[in-house]
Formats: sequence, structure tokens, C-alpha cells
Amino acid sequence: MSFAKIADQLQDFKIQEYFQSVTEKDISSSIHKKELKEKDFLNLLSPRAENYLEEMAYRAHKLTVQWFGRTIKLYAPLYISNYCTNQCLYCGFNQKNKIQRRKLTPKEIARESRLIAQKGIKHILLLTGESSSHTSLAYLREAVEIQKKYFASICLEMFPMEIEKYRSLIRAGADCLTVYQEVYDQKVYKKVHPAGRKKDYYFRMNTPERGARAGFRALNIGALFGLAQLEKEAYLSGLHAKYLETRYPQCEISISIPRLNPHEGDFNPQYSLSDRKFVQFLLAYRLFLPRVGINISTRESSDFRNHLLKLGVTKMSAGSRTEVGGYSRMDDSTAQFAISDERSVDEVAQTIKKSGYQPVFKDWERS
Repeated sequence: MSFAKIADQLQDFKIQEYFQSVTEKDISSSIHKKELKEKDFLNLLSPRAENYLEEMAYRAHKLTVQWFGRTIKLYAPLYISNYCTNQCLYCGFNQKNKIQRRKLTPKEIARESRLIAQKGIKHILLLTGESSSHTSLAYLREAVEIQKKYFASICLEMFPMEIEKYRSLIRAGADCLTVYQEVYDQKVYKKVHPAGRKKDYYFRMNTPERGARAGFRALNIGALFGLAQLEKEAYLSGLHAKYLETRYPQCEISISIPRLNPHEGDFNPQYSLSDRKFVQFLLAYRLFLPRVGINISTRESSDFRNHLLKLGVTKMSAGSRTEVGGYSRMDDSTAQFAISDERSVDEVAQTIKKSGYQPVFKDWERS
């Protein structure tokens, strides 16, 4: 059974009704269990659990140090194309947005890669808009092969593909796959994805599993908070990570907690994830998923990211640019979303060190 079937079964789950039955005793018990079940995870996502953040943080810190040590892995995103055939209401690359479109040439990809690598980054996240006609498999293979000259690990975040295409990119040198479901609520998913291949909820939902079967060593998933009811999205994304961890033990699983940031367009999110609720979700993820990586991007401010360092985070982007050609400032390309932490890689690394942690630039070697 794929996770899509589990998500189907939970579409009508009335999470708020469940929360009304959660007691303080339930929350305290769930925090201190050696291995949390789904019900415990729900307890920690409940509004009442906000009163237990300090207790949750203490245990989350201990679990993170136990499984990951005092380390934070650093990576950087590299956007190579912003052409897109989708019309996602919340995205700056929406096909209908009147933005400057461009695709990097192989020479430009090498230049951007060189600039990133000079900052010490060894893990790269390669991104495109979702347009297979502009970023063909041959183009993507060439981009990956260029990346191999500069980076130890190459993660892909682009349009979902079939298994054989993923295997082709793995042979070229890619080893990780990131794909966000964006929103697990099917009704909201349909509303915010009115056109384009991304309309297919199930094809996207099954992408991490195709990636695992293709042979990626690492998978990263997540929900984009702001699109649908917050606690239920956190619950479903957490269950998704747990499913992948159990079903595909050969893969390193990570989960991200992105919030909607300003972008090109006029989409106004119905929900707002506060800093306090963000922390609660992060801690609940860590207690429920002690061996799963937790990734925080530069969508979050430098001050907020600093405060998250000891709460369960294991991965952070640094020195990020979210526009095509952003590192060499080649033109006025439109960013996919606004970043909030504009510190350099070195500044982020120094902050991590001052917090008693080790910034990790490389934790994987291609054989």
C-alpha cells in the first residue's frame, strides 16, 4: 500500500475533535515515551501541547544529540531554470506570472557552481521550474554531470519523474531527491493547482516512493504551511515521513517545515503558522521521528534560525539565492520566493560554532 492510500483514508479525519479529548496527562505521557505512536504524535500537535514546549524541547535536544551529534549540515540551492507549465497560486514561477524567464547554459551552470563551491559548500540542491520541454532529461543529465566537478552530493528538486528517468539522473551523479507534496488536503490541493501537470495529486504523492525504488540514497519531503489547516498538514507530513522511513530503510529521510513567504503574485494564505506553533511542530517531528533529518531553509529569519539550532534541526541552507543566475547576479531574474536569512555561508557557519555545534560541509563521498 502506498502512502497515497493512507492519505485518502485520513482526508475526513476530524483532527480538531480529537484534540478536544487530549488531556495534560496524555501529553506528558507522550513526551516521555521511548517510541511514539501516531496517537502520541497527535497529542504533541494539539493546542494544549503548546504549554509543554520546554519539556518537549529538552527531550528533542537529547534525541537529536543521540542520533545526529552536535552537527548541522549546510547546503545551498542552485536554480537553473524558472520556466514552468504549472499555475500554482502560491508560487513566483507560476506560468501566468509576467516574470523574466531564463534557463542557464552549461557554461553558466559551471560558473554558478564554482561560486557556490568557493564558499565551502559541498552539498548542492539543484532546482528548476516544472517544464520538461525547457529542461529535458538530457539537459538535466548534463547539469548533474557539471555539478559532480564541484560537489560531493547532488540533490534534485524539480518536476516529478518516472523511475527510469530518475535512474538516468542517478547514473549521471545525483544521489538525493526533494519533493514537497505542498499540501496534503486534496480539496485545497485541487484549488491551488488549477493547471499544469502538478494538478495530479497522486502522481506527486507517489514521487518519493518512485525515487526510493530508483535508487536515491536520500529523500526529503514536507508540506508548505499556510495552504491548509496547520495541525492536520503537520500530522499527514509526519506520517508520510514515518511511512518512508519504515518502508524504505535504505534511504535517509528528511522533512522540511517551509512557510509561505512573499512571492511574485497576489496569493493570500488562509492560514498563518506562528513562530511558537512552528517550534511546536518541529519538536513534535523530532519526538515522533528521532532518526529523521529536519531541514530549515533561509525562508526563516537569521534570529529565528539561531534559536532553532538546539531544538532538533540537522540541516540548513546558507548563502541562498532563489533566482536563476542569482550567485553571479547575471540579471534581474525573479526569485521563486523571498528569503529572510541573507547571511553568508561563513556567517551561518560561525553562528553554528558559537552555539557549540559543528557546521558540516560534507558528510557523503561519491564512490
